Amino acid sequence: MAVSSSAGSLAKVLIANRGEIACRVIRTCRRVGVETVAVFSDADRSAMHVAMADEAYHVGAAPAAESYLMAERILDVATSASADGIHPGYGFLSENEGFAKSCADRGVTFIGPPVDAIRAMGSKSTSKRIMIDAAVPVTPGYHGDDQSPERLLAEAKEIRFPVLIKATLGGGGKGMRLVEREEDFLSALDACKREAMKSFNDDSVLLERFVTKPRHVEFQIFADAHGNAVHLFERDCSVQRRHQKVLEESPAPLLDPEIRNSMGEAAVNAAKAVGYMGAGTVEFLLDSNTNEYFFCEMNTRLQVEHPVTELVTGLDLVEWQLRIAAGEQLPIVDQGEIADRVAALGRHAIEARVYAENPLTGFLPATGKLHRLVEPTSPTPEDVTVRVDTGIRQGDEVTVFYDPMISKLIVSADSRSKALEELCRALRNYQVGLLSHLLAGIVHGRL
Repeated sequence: MAVSSSAGSLAKVLIANRGEIACRVIRTCRRVGVETVAVFSDADRSAMHVAMADEAYHVGAAPAAESYLMAERILDVATSASADGIHPGYGFLSENEGFAKSCADRGVTFIGPPVDAIRAMGSKSTSKRIMIDAAVPVTPGYHGDDQSPERLLAEAKEIRFPVLIKATLGGGGKGMRLVEREEDFLSALDACKREAMKSFNDDSVLLERFVTKPRHVEFQIFADAHGNAVHLFERDCSVQRRHQKVLEESPAPLLDPEIRNSMGEAAVNAAKAVGYMGAGTVEFLLDSNTNEYFFCEMNTRLQVEHPVTELVTGLDLVEWQLRIAAGEQLPIVDQGEIADRVAALGRHAIEARVYAENPLTGFLPATGKLHRLVEPTSPTPEDVTVRVDTGIRQGDEVTVFYDPMISKLIVSADSRSKALEELCRALRNYQVGLLSHLLAGIVHGRL
């Protein structure tokens, strides 16, 4: 079997990733009859994704730079294994325009957006200029080429403090500084540029007005090669720590229906403005005081939190990716039909990320053997779904080389209050034992 259309076919897919996202992609491929190829580093020889795949190939040493980021080596594996496509997952090479282009040059389908879309959305300044032209609201700020400290300070004064300095190519909270006073601007700018150069090899920045009571609301979009584009509604990712998401939920609580519709339309317009194809996420900042929303960025890949959308729509987003990459039309092209589907299901979903972290060191990543791992097993009501997405098993090692996320725990119910109640119940029954510590980087208590 294979996912196919008149435009192409995917019979075998290489997953250029590891951990839970590799396992997640393999499950869908298995269900739709697509063979899978895993790649692994020295540290992952016995990993869960290696055991699950139909084939597995070694690509290098434990550090990601010597294995999972070795684009040409991974492409060589795809060629020798006769893989039709490569699914990049998230992180690693997923938003690397050079890798996407190399896939095309090798005749391998990149299961993601076109190279031009990755390039355009990879630069915060370029993406915001495109959004302005497409009439998508953007945060008032400066996205210009003149990067002199004098010009940037003058622009910051024009915007008015407090302002945010952001690395143009940044992400994950790196290369970002909040500046509340004019006298602190130049020192913060210098620190931000140093961090940006170290993390992204580019020290250019942009400036934005700081929204004092923001909510982080993102829309899941899909587009195909036939001119269709839709959104699968929103996720609220406002609960964050160190600029990184901890909890994600859908629908966004207390979001005005008119604002929801307007944001969804803007998200689809954003996708169309860059000739998008595949899965993407358009992120907005929503001002809680004024209900104004502003384009933040577009992630040109599947998000970590995509299961939240799957549980409120009843759709398999990885399957949609495969079908679009094979040249098929979107499984659902009518936005109204999607809205009716979500309303009929009437679900509220919440995801918590479970990390290996040490609370005694300020929740820094912890490593070692996972000597105990017991997923939630307590009985749940019939109308509640508890899902665990993971790529690690009891006895596996959490190493220093990769992200310390152990799993994602996702719960859905027919109301937010019930979903929260069952999420807390599931967290209490989740046992994670790493060396001598019980470590779970999730939020406990009342929400």
